[in-house]
Amino acid sequence: MTGWRVFVALALTLLAGGSAMAASAQDGVAALRREDYAKALAILGPLGRSGNATAQTYLGYMYANGYGLPQNYIEAANWLRLASEQGFPEAQYLLGLMYNKGQGVPQDYVEAYKWLDLAVAQARGRQRDDWVRIRNAIAAKLNLADRTRAQALVMAWSTRRAR
Repeated sequence: MTGWRVFVALALTLLAGGSAMAASAQDGVAALRREDYAKALAILGPLGRSGNATAQTYLGYMYANGYGLPQNYIEAANWLRLASEQGFPEAQYLLGLMYNKGQGVPQDYVEAYKWLDLAVAQARGRQRDDWVRIRNAIAAKLNLADRTRAQALVMAWSTRRAR
């Protein structure tokens, strides 16, 4: 009987903790918007580590801005890269901005253009208009050879992703 009670107690503990585990990325984003950084991190951290692109994007955002943890551009870029490689446009946009400024990554306008162009391809409405303007500002920093190389990287990434 004692073993059964331990099992039941363990199961109840896991179920009680499961509500935190069952929290969605949107719950973490809502906590972030309320500036409840501890709760946002508690929700987004496990989700990000398990591969959730939304959570990874917001973890990158939190690190980039020092929301609830020390500002760390390298960690921000790492999280944003994980989400960007999954094709998450908001992460691609933010990672492109980091390459433009050299925050957490080497400054690289070709990489900036690549990630921004990939993000623009999925954006809609006003967001698209804003992102196109930023992407085009980066393109103005590139000579023809670099712009051609950046577009080739976009095509290679898109082709690899489509497989």
